[in-house]
Amino acid sequence: MADLLWTLRQLDVRAVIDILLVALIFWGLLRLIQGTQAVQLMRGVILVVLVAALLTSIFRLTAFSWLMTKALPALLLAIPVIFQPELRRALERLGRAGAFPNLQAQEPVIKQVIDGVVVASGLLAERRHGALIVLERDTGLEEYVDTGVRLDAVLSPELLLTLFYPSTALHDGAVIIRGGKVVAAGCVLPLSTGTSMDYLLGTRHRAGIGLTEQTDAVVVIVSEETGIISVAYNGKIIRRLDESRLTKILEALFQSHAMEVTWAKDVGRSARSLLRRVRRRATRAVRRIPGLGKRAS
Repeated sequence: MADLLWTLRQLDVRAVIDILLVALIFWGLLRLIQGTQAVQLMRGVILVVLVAALLTSIFRLTAFSWLMTKALPALLLAIPVIFQPELRRALERLGRAGAFPNLQAQEPVIKQVIDGVVVASGLLAERRHGALIVLERDTGLEEYVDTGVRLDAVLSPELLLTLFYPSTALHDGAVIIRGGKVVAAGCVLPLSTGTSMDYLLGTRHRAGIGLTEQTDAVVVIVSEETGIISVAYNGKIIRRLDESRLTKILEALFQSHAMEVTWAKDVGRSARSLLRRVRRRATRAVRRIPGLGKRAS
């Protein structure tokens, strides 16, 4: 108890900020891997490290301790390879942090896009025409646009029905929608690398999930065999949707996205305000120091 009280007495504002920053980093990493395969990988890594530490400290195994000491640098080098999808997603989120779109101006466009996609998806499902519709958000999809045919056409249910008609040349790829326009059709998407996926899902579903594992896009999928409508986002998929549920899910996804952007804006404003207050207080503290305050002024 005495040691704890002594430790608490040594804490100052800088130490508290330091601890909070470290805690924030670990919290962000845990949020990043939540619900992904990286959770199991992280458990395995932690288990190996704990077992190695216990064996080394309890039984004093010299050779085993030497082996683990030499293997640790290799394990650190392997972490970026093992957690490559999660690290890429984190860097993309950091890259998007400074670019906030005007969400109020985009609300009518988002509603128009959702309505058009929902109507087209319902008709495509009735006719058993397969479809892969990508809704771009913050992460740019230009590299996937380049794999298809650029259109830059105004979005409408009739256009989507024409593009995914089985006899057309572009029906067997993905359509990418950006800002109320169909940017390109016939695009090729990356397949999902997940091993726990339902074996009944075909290439179209795997491509939709694969894109959402690497970007923040939302993908609407219509099965050609069953006519089932699905939505993929963040590496997950929701199946067996009707038009009403599809509308609610798309609105919820874009609304939550808008809330995340608003929250990030608020955090940025709060951080800038805090830095200004700290700067003013530091300036006042320096001016109060005899001799030093005069030189600073």
